[in-house]
Amino acid sequence: MREFAYARATSVDDAVAAAAAPGAKFLGGGTNLVDLMRLEVETPELLVDVTQLPFGAVEETAEGGLRIGAGVRNSDLAAHTLVRERYAVLSEALLAGASGQLRNAATTGGNLLQRTRCPYFQDVTKPCNKREPGTGCPAREGEHRNLAVIGWSEHCVATHPSDMAVALAALDAVVETTARRIPVVDLHRLPGDDPSRDTVLERGELIVAVELPPAAGRSRYRKVRERASYAFALVSVACAYNGDDVRIAFGGLAHKPWRALVAEEAIRGGASVEDAAEAELVQARPLRDNGYKVELAKRALVSVLEELA
Repeated sequence: MREFAYARATSVDDAVAAAAAPGAKFLGGGTNLVDLMRLEVETPELLVDVTQLPFGAVEETAEGGLRIGAGVRNSDLAAHTLVRERYAVLSEALLAGASGQLRNAATTGGNLLQRTRCPYFQDVTKPCNKREPGTGCPAREGEHRNLAVIGWSEHCVATHPSDMAVALAALDAVVETTARRIPVVDLHRLPGDDPSRDTVLERGELIVAVELPPAAGRSRYRKVRERASYAFALVSVACAYNGDDVRIAFGGLAHKPWRALVAEEAIRGGASVEDAAEAELVQARPLRDNGYKVELAKRALVSVLEELA
């Protein structure tokens, strides 16, 4: 058992000040962080509990969108009337994301900050550039069937696990932190030469809310997985469609939710759905055992767009 300190924040200022210390981590639902602590992948010296902060509301904005507090539980968000009516893709992604027990505990902010998935990252007996920079990435030549086909580097081929983040990327959501506003599409990083950082957040920077623009048209989330319940996506696709415009994001393909800008532009230019999917996935660089993801992503995108249209 590794010892660590615990502090319950009573204000945002207290939380930020405490988490600025080296070795400190924010604690929300703990559904990812605590698991990684048990594996000794994460070894924080201080947990700063932010569950008592006033981040638990879903409110309409003056512009007609929604402001979702970082502490809103995944189950509550998925069931919220306005989310189900206006942003079906978000509700569907949340319901596809985990078991009911986990959704009851997991928070909006914590869901966004899940660590990327890779069996070597979670096994402290194996080398991993994400866990220990400079030790190598055995996944490239090892077990990588479920790992990245787009945007990976020689240093890391892990994938981002959040279903919710994929839906938010397709909705043009914006993350509000204690320091700034960040589009969801810019929150997460590709691995590059520093895969140890999953997001652009700085030490002590706390997510306080996620803001959605006014809803337009219909939306859908499709998740392809190895079993029918509680499994990470092999490939997922989130689409928001209003007839004149389309926004698309993929999950399961990269180190971050992948906004399909090439496919979107092709569709706006009059391309068929099939050609748009082909144009987006031409940049894929599959590894030895995960090339199936490219065709799977194309078919998933075509299926969802045909359904919405």
